[in-house]
Amino acid sequence: MAHTLITNCPICQNTLTVSKLHCHSCNTVIENDFELSKFTLLSQEQLQFIETFLLCRGNIKEVEKELGISYPTVRGKLNDIIQALGHKDREKSQVDESRIVGMLERGEITPDEAIKMLKNKGGI
Repeated sequence: MAHTLITNCPICQNTLTVSKLHCHSCNTVIENDFELSKFTLLSQEQLQFIETFLLCRGNIKEVEKELGISYPTVRGKLNDIIQALGHKDREKSQVDESRIVGMLERGEITPDEAIKMLKNKGGI
């Protein structure tokens, strides 16, 4: 009987690695350190959302109807998944950059301060 793969240690919560593969047909065993896909780190709910999103061909209106949730909820779930996969939220980064440029235009910060803030945000 196969069990769902756990990805975090139940003791310390660090990410687990796969170190052994076994063929039930011929009993071949392969031992090594194998990397897990980033998608194995997603929750079952997130994976189901991705499946629905793909089946709806990325059409957010269809995802809203299929799951009975609002547009902001769909966007929020997408952002959560993007972050869980280890990527920055581009939208938030663009908002931060716009805010910094606005502060510069209003004379609230110097060009050097703007450059420093953008570098700290990963904008440059």
